[in-house]
Amino acid sequence: MGVKERRAREKEQLRHRILSAARELFVAEGYESVSMRKIADMIDYSPTTIYLYYKDKADLLDSVCKETLLNLLNTLDRLRKDKSDPVETLRMSGRAYVEFGLKYPQDYKLTFVVRPQFQKGLGLEEGSVGEKVFNYLRTMVSECIRQKKFRQVDVETTGQVLWSAVHGVTLLLIDFPDFPWTEKDKLIDTVIHTMIEGLKP
Repeated sequence: MGVKERRAREKEQLRHRILSAARELFVAEGYESVSMRKIADMIDYSPTTIYLYYKDKADLLDSVCKETLLNLLNTLDRLRKDKSDPVETLRMSGRAYVEFGLKYPQDYKLTFVVRPQFQKGLGLEEGSVGEKVFNYLRTMVSECIRQKKFRQVDVETTGQVLWSAVHGVTLLLIDFPDFPWTEKDKLIDTVIHTMIEGLKP
C-alpha cells in the first residue's frame, strides 16, 4: 500500500472514530450537552482536528443520522430484489423497518426524534438518503397498485400512513418496554397486516 492510500485510509478511520464518539456522547449525555471539545477529548484529539472533518456539531449529528438511514436503506433494498409479490415484500419491509429500529434504538431515536428538534425537517431533501428511504416506500406502494394488489389510492398519502404506523409501533416499543404489550411479534405483524389488508381491492 502506497503512502497516499495509507493516508486516505487513516483519514477515513479517524472520521469513523469521530462519528462513533459523537454518537455515543449524543446518546449518553444528550445532544445539547455535548461539545466539540468533549468529543475531541474522548478520542484524544484536539477540537481543531475534528473541524477538519466536520464543520460543527450539527454537521456531526446530520452525519450520524445519514449513516443510520443508509444502513436502513441497505436493509430494505435487499428485500426489494424479489418483485414477484410486492405485497409480501412490503410486509417484510415493514417488519424489517421495525426490527431495525429495535436493534438500533439509540440511532433510531437520534435520527427520528432528536435530529428534528435541532434541524429543520427529517432530512428528506431531494437527493438525500432520507428521500431515498421514503422513495422505497413510494415505489413499493406504486408496484402494489400496478399489479392490482391494492386498489387505486394516493401513493403519497398511503406511503405516509404506512410509515406513520410502523414508526409509531417502533417508537412505542422502544420508549415503553415495560408496558404490558401483547406478544411483540404478534403486535408488529398485526399492525402491518391491518394496514395492508385495508388497501386491498
